[in-house]
Amino acid sequence: MSFGKRLLEARKKKNLSQNEVAEKLNTKAPVIGRYERDEAKPSIEAAARLATLLEVSLDYLVGNSELEMDTKTLNRVIELQKLPNEVRDKLYYFIDMSIRDFKAKAAYAS
Repeated sequence: MSFGKRLLEARKKKNLSQNEVAEKLNTKAPVIGRYERDEAKPSIEAAARLATLLEVSLDYLVGNSELEMDTKTLNRVIELQKLPNEVRDKLYYFIDMSIRDFKAKAAYAS
């Protein structure tokens, strides 16, 4: 999927108009429209501001990742990486256990 299509999808998920996005980024709606139609590419700074506004990673917008990681999750991962190894390992254990339990329940429910 192109940058424009990802931008359009992320904008619609946030229920924002091109005008609203443009106002928040101090630009004009036709500029956002050109980005979404892949007629123009934003600068790296503008793309980063778009990602922040739409609460998705820049990697997702530019196509380096299929995972549409929201800002809240990304910030948690960053904070997790700052913890001491022993604390991080305990948290990973509980996260892995929760994921395993969720998958098991989903498998038995179907």
